Amino acid sequence: MKLASLLALTFAAASIAAGPPNILFIMSDDHAAHAISAYGSKVNQTPQLDRLAKSGTRFANAFVTNSICTPSRATLLTGKYSHINGTPVFNTFDGSQQTVAKLMQSAGYHTGMIGKWHLGTDPTGFDRWIILPGQGAYNDPAFITPAGRVTVNGYVTDITTDLGLEFLSTRPKDKPFLLFLHQKAPHRNWTPSEKYRDEFAKKTFAEPATLFDKYDTRPGALPSNKQTVANDLNNRDLKLALDAKVPTELEVKQPDGTVKTLTGDDLTRYKYQRYMQDYLACVQSVDDGVGRVLDYLEKNGLAENTLVFYTADNGFFLGDMGLFDKRFMYEPSLRVPLIISGPGVKAGAVTDAFALNTDFASTFLDYAGAQIPADMQGRSLKPVLAGSTPADWRTAMYYRYYHDPGDHNTRAHYGVRTTTHKLIYYWKQDAWELFDLITDPNEQHNLANDPAFATKLGELKLELARVKKEAKDDDQFSQEQPKGSVDAAKNLKPLGVKTITEAMSAAAQ
Repeated sequence: MKLASLLALTFAAASIAAGPPNILFIMSDDHAAHAISAYGSKVNQTPQLDRLAKSGTRFANAFVTNSICTPSRATLLTGKYSHINGTPVFNTFDGSQQTVAKLMQSAGYHTGMIGKWHLGTDPTGFDRWIILPGQGAYNDPAFITPAGRVTVNGYVTDITTDLGLEFLSTRPKDKPFLLFLHQKAPHRNWTPSEKYRDEFAKKTFAEPATLFDKYDTRPGALPSNKQTVANDLNNRDLKLALDAKVPTELEVKQPDGTVKTLTGDDLTRYKYQRYMQDYLACVQSVDDGVGRVLDYLEKNGLAENTLVFYTADNGFFLGDMGLFDKRFMYEPSLRVPLIISGPGVKAGAVTDAFALNTDFASTFLDYAGAQIPADMQGRSLKPVLAGSTPADWRTAMYYRYYHDPGDHNTRAHYGVRTTTHKLIYYWKQDAWELFDLITDPNEQHNLANDPAFATKLGELKLELARVKKEAKDDDQFSQEQPKGSVDAAKNLKPLGVKTITEAMSAAAQ
């Protein structure tokens, strides 16, 4: 027998022996792609995420279809857009519907959900689950389990990682696993661990070119938004006091010991630095957690047959356009990190293929060898990860945001992004924005009212109509959104302070 044939048979036999791959899906909350060094960050280093990228494939164009927490998580579970899965805002998720967790259970997987959930209803389709109530707390957090409410002392990022490792060490060894390991960090109010708080408080970070954006040519929504570094970061965000008052002047001690009163642009620069110090310190703990999980997989012989995903529920503004938070369809909010490593994944690769959060469910099922339901709206990323992007892969994506005015007076909008352009429509204001992403990557110049771009505007309006129809968006929630809040208080049996092992024991159904 020829050597090549022998090697092929050996590889095939090993694959059969290994069985379907384990899937470990790590998702952080509000982690901007441009705060990862593998994505070219100018403000921090993330060695563990870089390590994951070196062993796998990094997506240069990964996007969410509704850049806000709860809708993004509902899309992950269902593989469907917000208007189809019924969760366009912070309304409670209907867990009785088809989800990828249930389908993976049926395919023989041991399923787990740990950490940030924020869907208002108890998880379904998971053999074990332990979730933060609402947004959760950074220090000594409470968790909800099938048995009741437990408290675990410590820092939430470290605890969530510990719970993930406990899940892995106590899993049934005769089944593949699907674990959703969801970190709270780096969500607002950006509380660092003791490990990194003082270290990052001494750092100074480069300012984005658009920190003092005046929103010229973009009057539809940006001037009225309330998520600006200058005017909306409050005392609590800046760790000055516990209230939500926004400081308009501030006395700050200088390196030479003198005290200077900051106002105007100087105060904005100070706010930006304080924001970034705490935000990036939180990111560093997330990166540490990724490294601990990768170490565990390698030391316990699981790395060879485990797919590891890293992403975020949405993007985030890091002073870009003068903003923090997400919601808008602009690039810092629309883009998310997506790094995947594991069996069958091309190592050290970067792909420009468009990936959406609607794709995750189909991808999990494809790797599990299970049938992908016809009503799922994403596509499996498996061929892309193997280095063979299909010829008919998408070159445009659809986005829609509903929560208006919401927490930051963000105007509702929908739009289309292609490989070169973006068109956004604020339907309540009847305002259009058109950007050339090649010549204007920071989206500073709205071309919608420029006669020279009338033809391009017309083309993109047609493309927007096409992707909207393809997504089966009939304006179901354009005027009124579902009721119910994911942050509603629950009366649960208190189980007291628990160790990691005790808390994970309470997670069993």
